[in-house]
Amino acid sequence: MTGDNWQEGKLEETDPPLVHMPSRKSFLLLWIAGIVFFFFLITFSGMLWLWSYMSHPVRTPPAPSIIVDIPQGTGFAGIQQSLEKAGVIEEDIRFSFVAGILGISRQLKAGEYQFDAGQTPVDILHLLEIGKVVQWPVTIPEGTNIYQLADILHDTLEVKKEEVLALIHDQKFISSLGLSLSSLEGYLFPDTYLLTRGKSAESILAMMVGRFLDVYSKILAEAGKKDSAEKPPNRHEVVTLASIVEKETGVAEERGLVAAVFVNRLKKNMLLQADPTVIYGIQKFDMALTRKDLKTPTAYNTYMQKGLPAGPICNPGRDSLLAVLHPAETSYLYFVSKNDGTHQFSRTLKEHNKAVRMFQR
Repeated sequence: MTGDNWQEGKLEETDPPLVHMPSRKSFLLLWIAGIVFFFFLITFSGMLWLWSYMSHPVRTPPAPSIIVDIPQGTGFAGIQQSLEKAGVIEEDIRFSFVAGILGISRQLKAGEYQFDAGQTPVDILHLLEIGKVVQWPVTIPEGTNIYQLADILHDTLEVKKEEVLALIHDQKFISSLGLSLSSLEGYLFPDTYLLTRGKSAESILAMMVGRFLDVYSKILAEAGKKDSAEKPPNRHEVVTLASIVEKETGVAEERGLVAAVFVNRLKKNMLLQADPTVIYGIQKFDMALTRKDLKTPTAYNTYMQKGLPAGPICNPGRDSLLAVLHPAETSYLYFVSKNDGTHQFSRTLKEHNKAVRMFQR
């Protein structure tokens, strides 16, 4: 019996251990966890890849600024190609991903843009979304006439000269600005304007006329405080005379005197005899006048007809307008150039002829 027990114990010691196999449910959970982890890893890596692109400048300083013109009607793909071709961004699928994430791929605006070094893809897209286009300072000097103005707009913004000149004489367009004129000459205020390429000629001219009306109303208000008892002056006559003053002298201190000479001559029913009006009538802007020119009849020849010419001969600035509204208190009727930019003023023809002999030998 003792032997039998020993044999049974021996058999118990050599039995193999029991192995617990994982259940099907546990295996499924492990498999799902592995898939989730894999997708998490892929997603995290993708987000890191995208974030790295979004947050880093495409071009680093001191890379130069790049100007790109995006034509009207260009879709997102076309915009991206234009930016890549100009060197603003590199070819990268992430650019379209970023635009999609921001939800602005269909909200990018056409125009001329300046892209600077240090901008991220997000900065570039934001610039295109808000339409922050390049604004060019366009300076219209005092005394510029409509033909010179058309040249300036063409040279700086590529606006068609023919279109500008046609609008300046377009009665329907002029009426839409609240004016009743045959031409906008004199009413396109000389100033420095911040303009964008692609801006219409209509909007540019309307802006300049609006600037004139604003400045003139302020000048008139100042004049009204001093001359409240007098009848308001005829605006077109003021602008016309101011345009002559503008062309006759570039010296600020002389404008009031030049204006006074012409006002005095008008009061005495004398011919104005202003060379700039003759030049405007025959459009001989870059050549010296001849005796024949002075005898050529036009609506602007103040050597042949009394009173003011048919209209303004240029676009006068604020000081010339103010000089006409407040001419100097003097009895001068003549002036002649000293050939140094200034003039000699005279009260009588005898004094004037003497000055002519002295300065115009």
